[in-house]
Amino acid sequence: MILVIYLILINTAAFAAYGIDKYKAKNNKWRISEGFLIFLAVLGGSLGALAGMRIWHHKTKKAKFRLIPFLAVLLTVCCIFILYGNYHLVVTEYDVDLGLKEDIKIVQISDLHNQIFGINESVLLDKIREQEPDIIVVTGDVLDSSHTSYTIAESFFKGASEICPVYYITGNHEVRIFGEKFDRFLADIEEMGVILLDDTYTDMGDYILAGVAETSLGDFCAYEPFDDTKPVILLAHDPKYTELFSRLGADLVLTGHVHGGQIILPGKGALLSPEFCFFPPYYQGVYDIDGMQLEVSRGLGNSAFPIRINDYPEIVVINVH
Repeated sequence: MILVIYLILINTAAFAAYGIDKYKAKNNKWRISEGFLIFLAVLGGSLGALAGMRIWHHKTKKAKFRLIPFLAVLLTVCCIFILYGNYHLVVTEYDVDLGLKEDIKIVQISDLHNQIFGINESVLLDKIREQEPDIIVVTGDVLDSSHTSYTIAESFFKGASEICPVYYITGNHEVRIFGEKFDRFLADIEEMGVILLDDTYTDMGDYILAGVAETSLGDFCAYEPFDDTKPVILLAHDPKYTELFSRLGADLVLTGHVHGGQIILPGKGALLSPEFCFFPPYYQGVYDIDGMQLEVSRGLGNSAFPIRINDYPEIVVINVH
């Protein structure tokens, strides 16, 4: 979403700059430098620059401005590639055996970051509905602290809660916006039926569904192990706290946070974590850690780095047997 907004702004600015410079040329006023006009195109405003050249009939005969159409084509190809990488939703399915009496299907949503998938998140919600889940779990960062939209998040939760029960834990971006507005947001989604599992659990009959708050991760003394008479499915945001998850007696841990490393290199794995650590060990899929199953979702949205390469946003389906 940040990238889309940036491209709209830079191309609008480029288009306006060419028009303004044309007006100044006609009225013998101080001009915008040609270097700056080309620089706007290089920064990603080539489509606006090309439109300005054509509509304002400006700089069309200058040799150095023949670069603009090439940049416009290159930008168009790059935009298609990047937008497809950011918005091509995939469904990834895993099977985990916890010895339950009856199978359950869990849809996991992670790291939405206020990304828009259709009007009122209709595309995302339709994909979830197609999976026919028993429960939906949301493992943090539905909101984004840099461009927070409670409306987008509430649209998602409203639609999701109409499909099946929804369980939610907060992520690091929610932690950054704790306050009165966030408290109202929690109250609103709880009215929709969303169940907040920060540092609490619920007995689902055949298993325990628990959540670890992002604010408490790393504080080993804050938790006592769960009753091990039932399998424990634990929701957490950041997958790196494996020692804590194991100490709690979790059998299956559902996490996100890493965004698939933004760029997945064939044969090498994820490039970069949100903490700017190269090649994070856990970035997608299910990992067996001494019998505990750790699942890491690539998530749906982006934050500071708005590009995904070989890392499509995903809805995770866990078939628990």
